[in-house]
Amino acid sequence: MRIDIITGLPDLLQSPLNQSIIQRAQERELVEIVVHNLRDYSSDKHKSIDDYAFGGGAGMVMSIEPIDRAIQKLKSERDYDEIIYTSPDGQPYEQKEANRMATLGNIIILCGHYKGIDQRVRDHLITREISIGDYVLTGGELAAAVIVDSIVRLLPGVINDETSALTDSFQDNMLAPPMYTRPANYKGWKVPDILLSGNFPEIEKWREEKALERTKKLRPDLLDGDEE
Repeated sequence: MRIDIITGLPDLLQSPLNQSIIQRAQERELVEIVVHNLRDYSSDKHKSIDDYAFGGGAGMVMSIEPIDRAIQKLKSERDYDEIIYTSPDGQPYEQKEANRMATLGNIIILCGHYKGIDQRVRDHLITREISIGDYVLTGGELAAAVIVDSIVRLLPGVINDETSALTDSFQDNMLAPPMYTRPANYKGWKVPDILLSGNFPEIEKWREEKALERTKKLRPDLLDGDEE
């Protein structure tokens, strides 16, 4: 899989994309992540990537020309399954979307900034708009890092125990059950006896019950009315 990220602030992505699981995935050549500085595609002598909005108003808008040049350059080199724009008014990002995108071959992520991007980019170049929450960030770089992390960890071979990712919260519209590790008794706070029993069918049943219990309590919206 290849992920190209277009941004006016490439340094913001250096740390999150070169640590932990994402770093190991790249070293194992399970994913290729390339960050492109949008200013490299600006024809302005000052390498500007934004301009004032037609009609007036506060804030600057990302210009169409450098974005189009960057996307067309990448598309001339390979085919892309999705061209994603990170935006607070995009589609709410959920686990099922991460699962879907983990099956794709190549994607582009365009990081928004300022007051947003020229609407013509959204109308003619973008295939999907994604929001990681109902709030506004300074730019889309952190959102892009979140999306990349959620996708990469699902790729075969990235996590040593691949069943671990399949039991994460939201995989079945359920929160994960409580987890415990040693010591079994800390300050009188004890691990549930069932988890120490070695009876794995009963442990699995207990975990399913606790997952449902936590979901009902904390995120009943995930159950979509299936459980009352």
